[in-house]
Amino acid sequence: MQDILGLIQDPTAWVALVTLVVMEVVLGIDNLIFISILTNKLPQENRERARKIGIGLALVMRLALLGTVAWIVQLTNPLFEAFGHPFSWKDLILIAGGLFLVWKATREIHHSVDPVDHKEDMVGGAAAITFGSAITQILLLDLVFSIDSIITAVGMTEHLIIMIIAVIAAVTVMLMAATPLANFIEKNPTIVMLALGFLLMIGTTLIAEGMGFHVPKGYIYAAMAFSALVEVLNMFARNARRRKKAETTLH
Repeated sequence: MQDILGLIQDPTAWVALVTLVVMEVVLGIDNLIFISILTNKLPQENRERARKIGIGLALVMRLALLGTVAWIVQLTNPLFEAFGHPFSWKDLILIAGGLFLVWKATREIHHSVDPVDHKEDMVGGAAAITFGSAITQILLLDLVFSIDSIITAVGMTEHLIIMIIAVIAAVTVMLMAATPLANFIEKNPTIVMLALGFLLMIGTTLIAEGMGFHVPKGYIYAAMAFSALVEVLNMFARNARRRKKAETTLH
C-alpha cells in the first residue's frame, strides 16, 4: 500500500502512466483494424459478441503475460545468428506475426478484387469464417502485439501496477471503439481496402523489425493518418457529387 501511495505522489510515475497508456492505445489501432475486418466476415448477429469475447480474452492474456514479465524480457536474448543478425524469440514471433498479416491482407485483397472465383466475401459472407476461427485469429495476432508492447513497456517503467493500468485502459478504449469502427468500415468499401493496405504495411514492418531493421513507428502512423485523411476527403467529394446529382434529377 505504501508503494502505491508513493507512486500516486510521484510525478514521474504519472508521466510514465500517461505515456504508456497513449502508446498502448496507438499500438492497439493495428489490432483493432484487424479485428474489425475479421469480425465483419461473420453473420451480423455474431459480430459484436465476437469482438467483445476476442478483446476480453486479449485483456486476460495481456494481464497473464504481465505476470511473467521476467520471462517475457528473456525473449529478447539471442537464440542463433543468421545473415549477420542475432535472432531471439521476440524476433521470430514478430516475423511470424508479420507473415500472417501479409498473407491475410493479401488474401482478402485478392478476394475483394476478384470475388467471383471464391466462396469467401471480404465484408461478410455468412460462411466466410467460423466464430471459433475468428476468435483464434484475434488471439494469435494479439499475442504478437502483446509481447512487443509489453517488452516496450518494461523499457519505460519498472512498476508493474503502471503497466497493468495502462493495459486495462488501452483494452477498454479498444472495446468501446471496436463496433463503431467495424460499422464504419463495413459501410465504406473503399475504407476496407485502405485498412487492408494498412495491415500489409504493418505486417511488412513486423517482418522488418524481426529481421533487425528498426522502422520508427511515427513514420508508420503518420502515413496511415495521411492516407486516412485523403480517403475522408474523397468520401466528402463523393457525397457532394451524389447530392448534386440528386438535386439535378429533382429539377
